[in-house]
Amino acid sequence: MKEGQKLWTRDELILAINLYCKLPFGKIHRNNPKIIELSEWIGRTPNSVSFKLVNFASFDPSLKARGIKGASNASKLDLEIWNEFYNNWDELPYESEKLLAKYAHRSIEQVSEIDIYNLPKEGKVRTQLVKIRVNQNFFRSMIIASYNNKCCITGLSNKDLLVAGHIRPWGVDEKNRMNPHNGLAINALHDKAFECGLITILPSYKIKVSSILKKSKDESIKDYFLKYDNQPITLPKRFYPAKEFLEYHNDERFNK
Repeated sequence: MKEGQKLWTRDELILAINLYCKLPFGKIHRNNPKIIELSEWIGRTPNSVSFKLVNFASFDPSLKARGIKGASNASKLDLEIWNEFYNNWDELPYESEKLLAKYAHRSIEQVSEIDIYNLPKEGKVRTQLVKIRVNQNFFRSMIIASYNNKCCITGLSNKDLLVAGHIRPWGVDEKNRMNPHNGLAINALHDKAFECGLITILPSYKIKVSSILKKSKDESIKDYFLKYDNQPITLPKRFYPAKEFLEYHNDERFNK
């Protein structure tokens, strides 16, 4: 460490990995407004924050698979925080959002942009609903960012029309609700088709269309679905969809 530099604290690293998960990989630079904002909250330079995010990239297996190494000067505490986060998607994203609210001097509802008017004013039910919505918003941000704000099937880049879909459904696999390897950035139409088993994604990352749609006489099916049959999806920049989850969808959800 250079003279005059201060060690990163655990809280600061948790905030940094929170931001790492929510930014598209190509946006990790010192001029990004989100990086500038975080640097102001923790009393560091945007350069320092962007370097720390690149340090985390050195641990990311999806990036390693693409031959991207990241920085080589990550610390032991960097690795410790990465492993804690990467192996505990159930709790640490929510804890990091609570910490973010503290440093931003806002409520967690404000930080996560939750509509409070439809929530109970207080009590256990409110707390549970807030946690669910915070997690859902974090998952969406993480998945959409991983796919660079584009649908993995069509390439559609309007974020308002994109869904952070689960491969193993939310209600089926509680353990992997927040696991980014269980997510797909997908437009709302194809997300519904995926949910209904009318399309699937093979472990080879190719799209497969159900025989139900192939037998349809609806001409629009050709444009919306059949032209994507056997075509590869656009893979994310990080957090590749896990093949075990894709195999589950093929075996248990897809109407062949």
